[in-house]
Amino acid sequence: MPTVTVGDLSDGAFLLDVREDDEWQAGHAPGALHIPMSDFVARFGELTEAAPQDGKVNVICRSGGRSAQVTMYLAQQGIDAVNVDGGMQVWEASGKTVVDDKDQPGTVI
Repeated sequence: MPTVTVGDLSDGAFLLDVREDDEWQAGHAPGALHIPMSDFVARFGELTEAAPQDGKVNVICRSGGRSAQVTMYLAQQGIDAVNVDGGMQVWEASGKTVVDDKDQPGTVI
């Protein structure tokens, strides 16, 4: 499973957040694309429209389990995807910005 640490992500790296709506609304990385894992196959086209053609898709969830499953699916589709190790819990613990659905300071649940 290809993985990347939160610390190794460059500023502006493309993030795909696969957590559920309530988790996203409480707090997420600014600029991330949100497609819940439960809707992922049906909404796959949104990713292909938004993802950079020549870059990695960094997949993130709360702790890394759901994002690992989506990363495997994306790899099977020929997409250069990596799992963000530790997910949003590590993102927040590392001091990275977390915003809620109103772009105010958020929290990871």
